[in-house]
Amino acid sequence: MKSKQKSLKLPYLDKVVIDALNLFKKSKLPKLNLKYKRPLVLGSGNAAVTGRIIFVDKDAIFADEGNYKQKLKAIKNIDGAILLSASGGKHAPIIAKDLKKRKIETVLITNNPNAEANQFVKKSFFYPKNTEPYTYNTSTYMGMILGKTKESPQKILNLIKKTKTPKNLKKFNAFYIIVPTEFDNVRELFQTKFDELFGPIINGRVFTIEQTKHAKTVVPSDKEFFIGLGYNNKLFGKKQNRLNVTLPKSAGPATVMALGYYIIGQIQKQHPNYFKNNITNYTKQTSKMFKSTIKPIVE
Repeated sequence: MKSKQKSLKLPYLDKVVIDALNLFKKSKLPKLNLKYKRPLVLGSGNAAVTGRIIFVDKDAIFADEGNYKQKLKAIKNIDGAILLSASGGKHAPIIAKDLKKRKIETVLITNNPNAEANQFVKKSFFYPKNTEPYTYNTSTYMGMILGKTKESPQKILNLIKKTKTPKNLKKFNAFYIIVPTEFDNVRELFQTKFDELFGPIINGRVFTIEQTKHAKTVVPSDKEFFIGLGYNNKLFGKKQNRLNVTLPKSAGPATVMALGYYIIGQIQKQHPNYFKNNITNYTKQTSKMFKSTIKPIVE
């Protein structure tokens, strides 16, 4: 089993980020012409977070697969639903079917033209994506965010190229990323990525600067490395255990997402292959859970 897993030669997250940005340099992204006044915006996991990023400037009700029914019951003036799902499978068709039964007009934002959820929605918006390892979901949600923010993939690539990550990250078993308050939603993407790639083995903490001020660093560790994205950290962690990256004024959530994912990929590259050594067994378990075939590589 292990030899088969190694033969997959899964890319590290940092390479997937670069490949995604190169894809979007040449891809046309859909325009979301949605006229809902107060939509229900929902998805599962990172899809739900992406929805909050894209529609942060709207009078929207944000939900996920666990609480959307409560939202519908409590809030009566919802005039449509926007469902985000990279695959359009797993929870998405269940939610879309339920919304159709409730006679709530629903649109789907997805990367899969053959999504199972398509049959239950009024309209679908399809975004380009790359082939990536399961759970990475980098080109998927980055494309959706770029479609909204119009940030330049080339400028993001230039920023990444200028960012020099230390070569001694393998000596740390804990990482703390600080982001500006306006990127609080992106913070959740980073936290999830630490969970997916390292589980309980490497501790990844991600907070805004304001959140960091509230007792997050009471217990120090020489094994914790601090990364400031758009924040010049001169206070938290030892001086030699810090990396600060200046963000350009044009930086939006896609820039921060790409940069953070790239750095997390550098951390992944300098540590044992926890993700690569476990993803095959995990996808087998997940296939049973969702009663569908899920592979370590998502085409």
